[in-house]
Amino acid sequence: MNNLVALCAVGAEKILGNEIKRLGYSLDSDVPNKPGRVFFTGDDDALFRTNLCLRTADRVYLRMARFHAEDFDQLFDGVYNVDWQDFFRKDSKVVVDKVRTYKSALNSEHAVQGMCLKAIYKKLGDVWNMHTLPESGESFDVRVYIDEDEAVVLLDLSGLPLHKRGYRTDGGMAPLRETTASAMLQMMMWRRKTPLHDPFCGSGTLAIEAALYAFNVAPGFGRRFALESLPIFNAERAREIRRSEAEKIRTDVEVRITGTDIDPAAVQRAKSNAEHALVTAGRALQMLGSDAHLPRPDFDVADFKDIQAPYESGIIVCNPPYGERLGDEAQAEELYRSMSSLFTDFKGWQIGVITAHKRFQECIGRYASVLKSLKSGNLDTTFYIYDGSEKEKSRQPRKAAPSKPRQKGGRGRFDGRRFGGDEF
Repeated sequence: MNNLVALCAVGAEKILGNEIKRLGYSLDSDVPNKPGRVFFTGDDDALFRTNLCLRTADRVYLRMARFHAEDFDQLFDGVYNVDWQDFFRKDSKVVVDKVRTYKSALNSEHAVQGMCLKAIYKKLGDVWNMHTLPESGESFDVRVYIDEDEAVVLLDLSGLPLHKRGYRTDGGMAPLRETTASAMLQMMMWRRKTPLHDPFCGSGTLAIEAALYAFNVAPGFGRRFALESLPIFNAERAREIRRSEAEKIRTDVEVRITGTDIDPAAVQRAKSNAEHALVTAGRALQMLGSDAHLPRPDFDVADFKDIQAPYESGIIVCNPPYGERLGDEAQAEELYRSMSSLFTDFKGWQIGVITAHKRFQECIGRYASVLKSLKSGNLDTTFYIYDGSEKEKSRQPRKAAPSKPRQKGGRGRFDGRRFGGDEF
């Protein structure tokens, strides 16, 4: 069995852990999870399958070593003792791309980085009887965490971060990560039969991730992984895994996934990205001799204030503009106040909103049923989930500004006929 580590947004560890278990792998009970890290064990197939199938993981690593390191001698020995020659070729270039230390005697990340790299090249040189390695081949990343004097050394199996699915042609300004979007959908416990709408669809990430989930399309079909360049990679077995995952794609389900945005250019990007994503899924089906066509999410140009729910119940999930996408804080707060209209225009719908704005609830005039903190990269965000209950309404902040009266309809009207009809 292999010891593995998957990285995710801080706050999404439980969601990722459940995904790993659904793939048939076991969480590592000997290593407590750290913020943004989930430790697990899996067979040789897990090296490829987790990269191909995990929706909320940002990267997957093979755990090469775990040892106590209070000084540089212990650190050097622990890294040197790994059989690095089994994982690299003689012309490989090894990069210790990141070091993180926490409450440890070794707290100089730069010094730890240099010592680990020295130990790796010393081991390779000793095994291959080479004084200098050419480093003319492919580059591979190693990452080191030292928490309370315990070192964990990891080999990157993913390469590009896994949120880079390969379908996004142009994300626009400050796009939502695909892995974060998938975590949001799972936190809301969305099911494919439930209508889903994103009134700030931007580049379409939430709707596209929902479609991939609804049709059971593995998110990694459209890309390669660093694992595929390692000597341990089994190309024949990887083809078999791709085929087995293609067999799981659902072509017999109907979904109602829609998105709108006030920006025509954003809607065009969303359509283009969705086309790329589902064309890739179609190519996976072709491995099975199937020419089935998977429906694309429906996108249209509309102001969120001009749309109404086409069904009695459903889910709204969105990433409204903030920060660099909107301008200043006053503009953001004005937008959030006007978003209170969603609770009347989509009465009976569950609503999920992710934002980094600390006064969001005060602005929108309601307190969420569930709050989930998510940190992806350097951005601290909160995911607010509203179930539409009267209890939420009764807890409304007193100073929240009421929404202004609006006229419904017009070219941006959101109705069942335009977005797939009432039949399901």
